[in-house]
Amino acid sequence: MAASHSHQTGTDLAGAYPNAHRLLWAGFMAILAAGVGFSIRAGILGQWAEQYGFTQTELGTITGGGLTGFGIIILLSSLIADRIGFGPLMFAAFVMHVISAVLTLATGAAFAAGGKPLAFQCLFWGMFLFAIGNGIAEAVVNPLVATLFPKNKTHYLNILHAGWPGGLILGGLASYFMAGNETTKPVAWEIQISLFMIPVVLYGLMVLGQRFPRSEASSSGVSYRDMLGELGLLGAAVICGLLALFFKNDLGLSPIVSGGIAAGLLLAFGAATGFRFGHVLLAFLLLIHAMVGYVELGTDSWISKITGTIMASKANGLLLFVYTSALMFVLRFFAGPIVERISPLGLLAASAAFGAAGLTLLGNAEGAVMCVLAATVYGIGKTFLWPTMLGVVSEQFPKGGAITIGAAGGVGMLAAGLLGGPGIGFLQDQNASANLQSASPAVFDRYKAPKENEFLWLKTVGLDGSKVGVLEDGGKEAQRALEVLKKEQAKPETIAGQQSLVSWWNETASGSATEDKPLVENAALFGGRQALKLTALVPAAMLGCYLLLLVWFRSRGGYSVQGMHH
Repeated sequence: MAASHSHQTGTDLAGAYPNAHRLLWAGFMAILAAGVGFSIRAGILGQWAEQYGFTQTELGTITGGGLTGFGIIILLSSLIADRIGFGPLMFAAFVMHVISAVLTLATGAAFAAGGKPLAFQCLFWGMFLFAIGNGIAEAVVNPLVATLFPKNKTHYLNILHAGWPGGLILGGLASYFMAGNETTKPVAWEIQISLFMIPVVLYGLMVLGQRFPRSEASSSGVSYRDMLGELGLLGAAVICGLLALFFKNDLGLSPIVSGGIAAGLLLAFGAATGFRFGHVLLAFLLLIHAMVGYVELGTDSWISKITGTIMASKANGLLLFVYTSALMFVLRFFAGPIVERISPLGLLAASAAFGAAGLTLLGNAEGAVMCVLAATVYGIGKTFLWPTMLGVVSEQFPKGGAITIGAAGGVGMLAAGLLGGPGIGFLQDQNASANLQSASPAVFDRYKAPKENEFLWLKTVGLDGSKVGVLEDGGKEAQRALEVLKKEQAKPETIAGQQSLVSWWNETASGSATEDKPLVENAALFGGRQALKLTALVPAAMLGCYLLLLVWFRSRGGYSVQGMHH
């Protein structure tokens, strides 16, 4: 398709403001900090368990809800960004990151003063504030960069979001080299987690004393009500649908109550905007971006585990993840020239095709070489999706200011946390259980979960993660956790639950572990492969959506950037 997508040349590349590039790289550092923190945290959980006596469940509580909370903070911050300005919000993000670091690094002193409960509070609130800082920064830097480079949004949003894979690379390599092994002790976790403060300090210094522009919409005199009206009831309905799922899944409310609260929020939004209907195109783009969140961030939550199983090496799975992140990092700097030739929608369609092919190949890959080739195709596919979608939303709906671009980011994060991670996990459970049940009903009965696992309206009985973990390490972690609980004089029912797990291993499962282990491992591998193949259907559906958009825009004369008064 011939694109009438107008881009900057010459002096326009300097941006619309003299400090445009300084603020761009400050935003890059803020996103890099989020990537480093997320990546390193996974590698130090073992040290936290060992030093402070945490069980796996407690570690899950400390680290849980990151993507969902991230999405909600982006939505809330985007609603106020145009009212209070980018500068104060960026300062708030910096403060949250610093307090997060202080609280997390105080864990050792807290443990010495108040034992495990106080250490738990330090880590939990440290991680919580880290997620808030990331969410606020994301809500600022996307509309900020769209404002700084109004004629080349897609290119510079891709450069901005190269910070995320950049952070994953640095954090992943730090984990790989600092985590230790059988012969070397790991580097102190305090040193590892402190690495995220380097980009935090850098972005703090880069924004110090800088004047932040108002968003395009604000500086053009668009009222706050009109900005909300750009999102409209249609766009708000997409967000409220995901929030209903959050109320049900994360807050444990009944479906009727969850739906009622979401409907109430939609009604309140309608009243605030004079019941503006909004744009069908924007609502459609938000639905597509929910699929982007599902397939990119949802898959990222599982990909190194699944590929590590395929290659029979956790370390190689981590290195493959670092490799695909490096691919993303480099390619995101070249989005501009590609968009010049094929338009943002052409780039998105090609990306979705690569994503579907890459996940299908990964699901069928045998051995390290095929894993690397398949991961390369998948890595190319997911590279441009997120930032280019933000660019399209901002280019088509500039009157929405921070609200419309923030809605896209928030929807993507919510979909990743509420649908992507759990959905891909469910597909693994469903297929692993079916495989093990057909291979050996007796082994399945030994390792099946005590109750059904639910995802949306679907149900399955998965494998019990605690029992599989016991099988993997020969009961060492289960015994350690039991000793920790007894030492702390935990609740009797908690000790009894852990004791039953240890007894189950010692009296029932350990005798047949040699025969059981390969069957359980094969089932997990089969479940992971099938999950990737089925997840490939999501980018395939996205490809269909992008082709529809290409046809629609061509019927209107081609894709073009909309002006503020369009």
